[in-house]
Formats: sequence, C-alpha cells, structure tokens
Amino acid sequence: MKLPAYIKDFEVWKSEFSYYYPVTVRFSETDAFGHLNNTVPFVYFEHARIQFFKECGLMGYWMDKGGETIPVTADLHCDYIKQVFFDEPLHIGIKVSEIGRSSVEIHYAIKNKAGEICITGRGRIVQVSKETGKSVSWDEHSVESLKKGAPVCLR
Repeated sequence: MKLPAYIKDFEVWKSEFSYYYPVTVRFSETDAFGHLNNTVPFVYFEHARIQFFKECGLMGYWMDKGGETIPVTADLHCDYIKQVFFDEPLHIGIKVSEIGRSSVEIHYAIKNKAGEICITGRGRIVQVSKETGKSVSWDEHSVESLKKGAPVCLR
C-alpha cells in the first residue's frame, strides 16, 4: 500500500490515535452497490471533529453569539484504503498533528469493526474573525485545550 504523504510510518501513525467517534453506515450513505459513497467520509470527519472540539471546549466559544472567532476548514483530504459497506460500525479517529499560529492540522483514521483502517485523512482548520474573515492567532488557553482534548502528536 502506498502511503499518503502525511503518513511517514503507518504503524506509528495509527498507534497515536486514542480519540474515536462511533458511527454506523446508513443505507442513504451508500451507492447502488452498497459501498459507502465517496463523499460521506468528509461528513464523518466533520461529525468527529465537532465532537472533538466540543470536548476541547472550543466549540462552545465558537458557537457563542458573543464570540469573536469561528473555525473554517482550509483544506480536507481523504484516502480510501478498504471498502466500507452499509450497516458497518465504524470508529472515526482524530488526532492533532500540528498546531500553527491560527490553524490546527488534524489527522483522521476510520476503522472498521475488525480494527482495520479503511480510510485516512487530514485537514487544516483555521480560526478566523467573524467580522473580517482574517485568521486570528490561538490564545494560550485554546492551544492548551487542543493539546488536552486528545493526544497531540506535534512535529
């Protein structure tokens, strides 16, 4: 298997996940052959990412009408490794790979019931001003929240 550029050592990479969000593949998420539609992993990434941010304490701040910043997905990438089918229970793993000045790179690993990784992904979320749309630096509390929200594998 050819590894995506964001994975240097697959065994080490997958061992660094400890935060998982469970989903079960719904019929409406499959194609005519019963395979998971290729767009659905991005929705799974979003569900897991929002739950992760809730547990980090950041989502509440971003959703507060008085809050000054919001998260924006700057890029999102997905690699399909193994087929996924209707009614399969899955676990969507998330880990923080890198925390930038105003962004965070998140890696994703979707595992099936047997613990096999079926889909991998990565994406960058940028914190921006609601008013200007320009990036806003993380404050110290947010950086600590991201680090504590799940194991951080900083480069």
